[in-house]
Amino acid sequence: MSIVISETPELLGAAAAQKAGDVVRGAIRAKGKARIVLSTGASQFQFIQAFVKEELDWSKVEMFHLDEYVGLPESHIASFRKYLKERFTEIVPLGAAHFVNGEGDVQANIAALTAELRKEPIDLALIGIGENSHIAFNDPPANFDTKEAYIVVDLDDACKNQQVGEGWFATLDDVPKQAISMTVYQIMQAEAIISCVPHKVKANAIKLTMENELTNLVPSTMLKTHADWSLYLDRESASLLDSAAVQNA
Repeated sequence: MSIVISETPELLGAAAAQKAGDVVRGAIRAKGKARIVLSTGASQFQFIQAFVKEELDWSKVEMFHLDEYVGLPESHIASFRKYLKERFTEIVPLGAAHFVNGEGDVQANIAALTAELRKEPIDLALIGIGENSHIAFNDPPANFDTKEAYIVVDLDDACKNQQVGEGWFATLDDVPKQAISMTVYQIMQAEAIISCVPHKVKANAIKLTMENELTNLVPSTMLKTHADWSLYLDRESASLLDSAAVQNA
């Protein structure tokens, strides 16, 4: 693994976008195309803003979506489909985009998305880390055992409070109780993983990630077992790390 610490979220986003662009360009050179997974949320704003400016043949890029609330219409401000369309897929001319749909027949939607996802390997996954150390919506204690690609999960209060704190919902009761999430297993199948984790509110999650051995009570510890994981922090999110944790990464 590698850790890159930038002064600001903007510099973090730029550095991670350059790294992501390099991975995508390498996949296109090697295979003629690249398949990526994108995460969403307030922590990904600066990365996506920089990533869409990368010089890439976007027509050779296929994007998959990480998670979505169950029963939330796409028109809602918190919809991650809406988020990605406005900030990414409507800006760059992708070859294909596959979204998680939490409306209608959820199990049928999961089956169709899984079939597309597993046609070929994923070259790059952008995986954030939540305030409760979740990856995607795999809140602690996360399911490390399932080999499914996507599952329906119950959201814990810490996760829901984060969504309120970021301004996506007015109150805790407004946050959907469930979401469709890519599983921990499926995330780990990506050839490379980049995690962009800025802001002071993520500092404790980063501390827990780096100081704990593998445990589903801190789901993000699983990322440390990946052969090609890059963690991008800003000074605030890295503020609780000791120097040894960074030097030994």
